[in-house]
Amino acid sequence: MKLAILQALNQAKAARRAVLLVTDLDTGEERLVEESGIPADPLASVLSQQLRQGRSATVEQDGRRHFVTVHVPPVRLVMIGAVHISQALVPLARLVGQDPVIIDPRTAFATPERFPGVTLLAEWPDVALPPLGIDRYTAFVALTHDPKIDDGALQHALERNCFYVGALGSRRTHARRIERLSEAGVDEAALARIHAPIGLDIGAISPAEIAVSIMAEITAALRLESGEKQPRPPVLPKPCCK
Repeated sequence: MKLAILQALNQAKAARRAVLLVTDLDTGEERLVEESGIPADPLASVLSQQLRQGRSATVEQDGRRHFVTVHVPPVRLVMIGAVHISQALVPLARLVGQDPVIIDPRTAFATPERFPGVTLLAEWPDVALPPLGIDRYTAFVALTHDPKIDDGALQHALERNCFYVGALGSRRTHARRIERLSEAGVDEAALARIHAPIGLDIGAISPAEIAVSIMAEITAALRLESGEKQPRPPVLPKPCCK
């Protein structure tokens, strides 16, 4: 690998930017393609697919073989709320290779005893979130049911372009949330990115089942092409138990 490519690769990793190293298997020629440069690359469709999968592979196009080495930042799961659903989400996140972080200013809930070995920040989101540097490789879930804690955190996540933003609550609760965020200046396109009621509709009832539905929806947003390209319209008030 040429020194210039290695340096660029290390810089991208340090900045949590996704990059792909494309090696022509016939000539040995290498090039580094950043995520933002994929649409202009001759292998655009192939590179987009490999990036979504997060997997390196040999690909062939127009009779030429290339090896695509995918370098993506580790996915982080930031949870607002040290609640029962968070307790169930932590092992699921670790199982699929995500790094869990929990933020909750309520010190009665945010305790090491309830969340052993987890990055736990017993602070208000406006204090805890900026140093984390959340980005498009962050899944973000708001779980407290408390607008004073959740609303500002959701705004921050939307501004930082997290690939998944979800919020707990019924359709009626989310409709009120949409009104508050809209009044706070969040535009309609951003609001449509919030997954609420959170999680895939699998009839989940218990905290563990809801956690499974949330992780499934996060995985779909991360891996499927349609995961974040079909924004949800703002929901209208409708009674719902979840």
